Amino acid sequence: MNKLAKCCVLAALTGSISFDSAAQGKPIAYPAKGQSQQQQQQDDGACYSWAKSNTGVDPAAMGSAPPPPSGPAVGGGERVQGAARGAAGGAVIGAIAGDAGKGAAIGAATGTMVGGSRARQNRRAADASAQSQSQGAMDTFNRGYAACMEGRGYTIK
Repeated sequence: MNKLAKCCVLAALTGSISFDSAAQGKPIAYPAKGQSQQQQQQDDGACYSWAKSNTGVDPAAMGSAPPPPSGPAVGGGERVQGAARGAAGGAVIGAIAGDAGKGAAIGAATGTMVGGSRARQNRRAADASAQSQSQGAMDTFNRGYAACMEGRGYTIK
């Protein structure tokens, strides 16, 4: 991997560079028909409002949305379910070995760890889904904004 690629990967991992669409902003409009700066600002505002009302997407609200909750309390009870399954399995194995209580305790501890792993996997999947939905919404808004600006004589990139 070359130095530039390593730098970009490191920056993305540490959060120094954001690749989400909210950070990218709306498309760039060039006044192809000689519109003045004032006219471009008016058209920009009008098209922003039009795209917002016609797509149902508000980029300002998306950028200020609070982060999803995180931590050990988040999840669908995976740790508790894992502990219960582990305790049941451990009790059976422990009963065979002569100490059902000790087997249940070991099984519960192991099940809690497995449940925690499942909770983290589920959280990552939910985060990826939310990011995908956010990207799709911004793409929809940007297409609406671009269509409006093109209709007013701007070149969009």
